[in-house]
Amino acid sequence: MPTRLTGQIVDVPARRVFPGTVTIDGGRIAAVENDPVAKGRFLMPGFVDAHVHVESSMLVPSEFARIAVRFGTVATVSDPHEIANVLGIEGVRYMIANGRTVPFKFNFGAPSCVPATTFETAGAAIDSRSVRELLEMPEVRYLSEMMNWPGVLFGDAEVAAKIAAAHALGKPVDGHAPGLKGEEAARYAGAGIATDHECFTYEEALGKIRLGMKILIREGSAARNFEALHPLIGEHPGMVMLCSDDKHPDELVRGHIDRLAARAVAKGIPLFDVLLAACVNPVRHYRLPVGLLRAGDPADLIEVDDLKEFHVRRTWVDGRLVAEDGKALFETRPAAIVNAFRCSPKKPADFRVPVRPGQLRVIEAIDKQIVTSEIQVAPRVESGAAVADPARDILKIAVVNRYGDTPPAVAFVKNVGLKSGALASTVAHDSHNIIAVGCDDESLCRAVNALIEAKGGVCFVKGSESHVLPLPIAGLMSPDSGETVGGNYSRIDRLTKEAGVTLSAPFMTLSFLALLVIPQLKLSDKGLFDGQAFRFVELFRG
Repeated sequence: MPTRLTGQIVDVPARRVFPGTVTIDGGRIAAVENDPVAKGRFLMPGFVDAHVHVESSMLVPSEFARIAVRFGTVATVSDPHEIANVLGIEGVRYMIANGRTVPFKFNFGAPSCVPATTFETAGAAIDSRSVRELLEMPEVRYLSEMMNWPGVLFGDAEVAAKIAAAHALGKPVDGHAPGLKGEEAARYAGAGIATDHECFTYEEALGKIRLGMKILIREGSAARNFEALHPLIGEHPGMVMLCSDDKHPDELVRGHIDRLAARAVAKGIPLFDVLLAACVNPVRHYRLPVGLLRAGDPADLIEVDDLKEFHVRRTWVDGRLVAEDGKALFETRPAAIVNAFRCSPKKPADFRVPVRPGQLRVIEAIDKQIVTSEIQVAPRVESGAAVADPARDILKIAVVNRYGDTPPAVAFVKNVGLKSGALASTVAHDSHNIIAVGCDDESLCRAVNALIEAKGGVCFVKGSESHVLPLPIAGLMSPDSGETVGGNYSRIDRLTKEAGVTLSAPFMTLSFLALLVIPQLKLSDKGLFDGQAFRFVELFRG
């Protein structure tokens, strides 16, 4: 039997709202008709997250979907390179298989940079032949973010082969080029790379739009670029999309792309420009099998109270009502546990840093950003070793290879704020080794060993207390519900802040301190790395 919905129909491509009836039959929209006396709420296309790493929610795809549909999200453009760095091509297949179990439209990419660089240890590698294999799968709709921009600019053969495979199959290529401008940006775009989600200034984003690149405005749990970039939505409405990129579970349970759309409207950006970015542009750019509330389309739509706050009442995917009044109307299956964890417990002495002549290079974390800077300070020295100095907010940071037994890489970081104890995580972009920050070697070691025992997770230790959120699926995701994971994560997050942490999202910021492809100073399991010079540097600078 056909289903008929009445209300105020939001026709985004035609930029109009009119009273009418939508008829759904066989999962598709059979008709959209004017009805001058029709009453009801607003019916509009569903929201699409144009770039997200589902793994960063710490939830498997099916559970991510169960939360997201409550906020009107019907589809994502999902880059599975987090799990790919742990488990390779089988990790991508895991995400696809799990996503198929729920009524939601995951559109996965073929990870282009596994490992992200040769300067770190990952759990797997995906070469151009494997990329081609993934791109030939119908569920894989694009080549994921090409982080190796030097490889693009200098004609690396493997990089070129991956891009060529996507172009040959008619699938777009996502970009990742933070801070790239001028002639270098032109060469990067000229290689056939169509988007960028890493812009953190208006000028950079505008320059890339002028090169024909589409800009994805990101508002995640660590990187928040909406305030800098939102004018572009109204100025270049056909060239902008909205995305979360990395969103931790405590924030996902409070809202998704709906919150970004509401913020944009509140800024005075024209409604239909906002809805192009939030609903339509991702469907057109990636050629997604997602409906736009037109006759013949898949019946992917939402019902909202108004066109300012976008409070979602009901969500349909392929004509199936999947959420109503803040509750998902489908259950998820138990998720299989897959992982790769092959390191042994460490000792406090493993984190000792013998002092050497010169100033200490220190990673300077920046709240709400994934870029860092470098400062140089005189080390605090005890018994011939450089040690953490909480009084100056200079803490010790370590990255431990979880795929084998090697000595930890140890450096120093500023602007975390922790006064005692340590925090650690196996969510550490992109190779997902163990990353930890602590006020002393004993606490640092305890936090690392807690995650080795759990085979992945996030944790906070202080004195005799140890708090762990296990993430046994690839060291990235939990098999539990979004509400459970979000609640446990919020509790640990709160405990770190009670211990002095000043970062808005400490574990999200921590996870990016090992991401070598983002400037400036970062730490891999192999050592301290300058992301601008793209080379290792010494901890002590003479």
